[in-house]
Amino acid sequence: MRAHDALPAPLRLWLKEAALPWSAQSARRVWEREVRRSGVEGALRRLAEVEAATLAREREEVWRV
Repeated sequence: MRAHDALPAPLRLWLKEAALPWSAQSARRVWEREVRRSGVEGALRRLAEVEAATLAREREEVWRV
C-alpha cells in the first residue's frame, strides 16, 4: 500500500478508474518513462493504451476455442 500511496497524484487517480489491477511497480515504470517522453497527459494516454492492449489480448485468450 505504501508503494501505491507514493505514486504521483495523477497516476493514483488514473489507477482508481483503471479496468485492470495494476501493480504500483508496473504503473510507475510506464508513468516515469512516458512522463519523460510526452508529459503527464501523454503518460495517461499511454497507460490507457497499454491497458487496452492487455484487455484485447486477454479477451482473445478467453474466447479462443
